[in-house]
Amino acid sequence: MKEQLEAIIFHLVRPDRQQQVALLDPVQQWDETASEPTAIARSLNAAFLITLAGPQHPAFESASHFISRLATVADWAEVARFYQAGIAQIHSEIETVCQQNPDFASRLVALAQWLSQPENHNNAEAVSEKTWSVFFPEGLGIRAAQAAQVEALRAKRTVTLTDLAAEPLAEPWRQVLFTSNVLLTLLPASKSLDELPFSADLKETLRQSSQEPQLYWYDHPIQIGVEFEKNEILYGLRALDAALDVERSRGNLPEGAKVACALSVSVTHQSLQKIGKKYLEEELTSSGGLKNLDIYAFSEADTQHLIDQVLAPAAQHYLQRDDAAEQLAVFGVDGEYGRHYSFLKAILALWNLFVQPEVKATFKIDLDQVFPQQALVEQSGASALEHFKTPLWGARGVDSDGQAVELGMLAGALVNERDIAKSLFFPDVLFPNRPLAPDEYVFFSTLPQALSTETEMMTRYDGGQWDGQRQCLQRIHVTGGTNGILVDSLRRYRPFTPSFIGRAEDQAYIFSTFPQSGTQLAYAHEPGLIMRHDKEAFAQEAIQAAYVGKLIGDYVRLLYFSNYTRVLSDNIASVKDKVNPFTGCFISEIPATVTYLRFGLKAASFFVAGKEQQGLEFVSIGSKRIHQALEFVTGEESALKSQYVQEREGWNLYYEILDALEAALNQGESFAQELSQKVKAIVNQCAVHFS
Repeated sequence: MKEQLEAIIFHLVRPDRQQQVALLDPVQQWDETASEPTAIARSLNAAFLITLAGPQHPAFESASHFISRLATVADWAEVARFYQAGIAQIHSEIETVCQQNPDFASRLVALAQWLSQPENHNNAEAVSEKTWSVFFPEGLGIRAAQAAQVEALRAKRTVTLTDLAAEPLAEPWRQVLFTSNVLLTLLPASKSLDELPFSADLKETLRQSSQEPQLYWYDHPIQIGVEFEKNEILYGLRALDAALDVERSRGNLPEGAKVACALSVSVTHQSLQKIGKKYLEEELTSSGGLKNLDIYAFSEADTQHLIDQVLAPAAQHYLQRDDAAEQLAVFGVDGEYGRHYSFLKAILALWNLFVQPEVKATFKIDLDQVFPQQALVEQSGASALEHFKTPLWGARGVDSDGQAVELGMLAGALVNERDIAKSLFFPDVLFPNRPLAPDEYVFFSTLPQALSTETEMMTRYDGGQWDGQRQCLQRIHVTGGTNGILVDSLRRYRPFTPSFIGRAEDQAYIFSTFPQSGTQLAYAHEPGLIMRHDKEAFAQEAIQAAYVGKLIGDYVRLLYFSNYTRVLSDNIASVKDKVNPFTGCFISEIPATVTYLRFGLKAASFFVAGKEQQGLEFVSIGSKRIHQALEFVTGEESALKSQYVQEREGWNLYYEILDALEAALNQGESFAQELSQKVKAIVNQCAVHFS
């Protein structure tokens, strides 16, 4: 099947571009005498695409030799070997999948034959559909029948309700623990520490941190010292505070009452752990404080205190586990996004048991999102807290496959700030109507994302088939903010996002409950629970700076989701079918092939557009990160599998400890009471004070 694949690539990148099917001509980007870094990166990537096109490409031999030569040059050996490995890995993967799946093999042959006929080359849409049949089957047929696809997916997501929640939330202001994540890094290079209005000890720790190695990288961390108007923490918390003013005016928040909000404070340099709370205190004080919120900020050091002083001693005392501290290391906030995401859900169980028993649920927001209360009330008929009272949160039913589901999680939606004037119910991802970029002929997630957004997030319960009383929708496609979980569901199902997940940690969360015997945990869709996404209104600079890193994270996501699914279940098709189209499109039958082809075509697109430095950054950073990801997922007993199993055991232990502590507290056991007091003391130390 190698020949068929080479024929396909040849037609997509061949030098004769008189036929419209050719996506680009890599020969135009290749210079065997290149000496400047951008030119070398451009030429290596071009040589990779030419080599994949096989011996029928006239530059095949020269391109192959060029990659081999660069593999011996110190400064470029790592990138060149990444491309060499990719060629071998693509051929191996295609051969293996063809042997295992005759249907895939026939689609590959059919595509090669179709592209070999010149009369087929002049219809770009037909070319993309045929190409997707091999590389991206999740996109097939959507563009030609958008309305029908929406209805079909809506039917698939339908839940026939058997029981509404026995006790819906009645007082969300005291029954919901709001959570969010804060990502902190060093001050901007343009800022002088001496000119900032921080206390002396805060400045000293910042100086110390600047001399430390960077341990973690985030898409767009908040730079300590950034202007108020660009500070995502202040923006989000003050917006939530203002939203609660509206709740008070509607009788949903008693006079003088405050709402609890727990923040994970993830940092790029270790010493920043010591000053995260103090930084928040000084910034909030300077900006005028908050009147409706009690803020608690948890750093990695704070979560370690909970492990060392409470969880590990409890495991030893009640479960005879002397090895608990190591396994409980899953409970923390520094590292990839999946780590703090899981913490912000799991903290609810501890909070409910030791801090505020009346708290029955947690709801996560992102700090670049706000509740547009006026629009919510006018267009959905309810404010934010009033939406939390829905009897769907905690309801039970049967899905379209006959599977019993418990709607223990709740999901809302987003509207972009630039679109809210049109309607609160305006999708934040629209069906694309534009020519495809070269890499989108191989992978085009925007299309199923738009379908999923329109279907799942925009559905309204209007009294028809989906009335929220007899039938509702369950959600698969969720966003990192605007979702929550009930404490009872959390403790019984124990969902988590593995800490190796750095993108789409929100969508990965439900995966840990697959496969599930008996009733399946699911998200209830709550129409009108919509937050306004304001990032573009105040953080354009951060978005642009994070573009390449975020893009590469999407490639890693494809590799991780594809292989994570294989660890969770032998029936990959069943899991993929459940989470299609958007989340499922990142579960590929040929993940290495799709990743490498996307990478090569995207890099070439940067260079075609004259974005030389961006192309160099993409090739340099991307080749390293994707190589590491491939190593992590490769093999029957991969490092990914080992880490997942370890983390599953760690989270099971966490909830077993809480079960044991709850039983001991109910019996009035003194040791459990001592540990309860320690939890309260640590939480109180995390309280953020401002004036």
